[in-house]
Amino acid sequence: QVQLVESGGGLAQPGGSLRLSCASSGSTVPTYVMGWFRQAPGKAREGVAYISKGDESTYYGDSVKGRFTISRDSARNVVYLQMIDLKPEDPAVYYCATAPSWWFRNPSTLVGTWGQGTQVTVSS
Repeated sequence: QVQLVESGGGLAQPGGSLRLSCASSGSTVPTYVMGWFRQAPGKAREGVAYISKGDESTYYGDSVKGRFTISRDSARNVVYLQMIDLKPEDPAVYYCATAPSWWFRNPSTLVGTWGQGTQVTVSS
């Protein structure tokens, strides 16, 4: 069983930046695809980004393209989400997850393993 622990959330000003981290542990099965999704109050879950192991191919949701960058340190089992130019529509609880890549494009079902989430707030 994989455990995922997020950190790095908090308060940023519009146009500011934050970096989220997700540490994975507890399983000998390689977590091939890891990524992030977010959920704001009253809204559906939204896939933010994922990164594959090996070729490190990536995917970004349309709303974050060009602003967010996902990366991973496979040796340390850590995945990062660098967020810049934060906008008023970005606040949400951000969750790290390991799941099939297709799921991140529409995370409407209960698939994979998720972390407990970290709150991101954008306010001046």
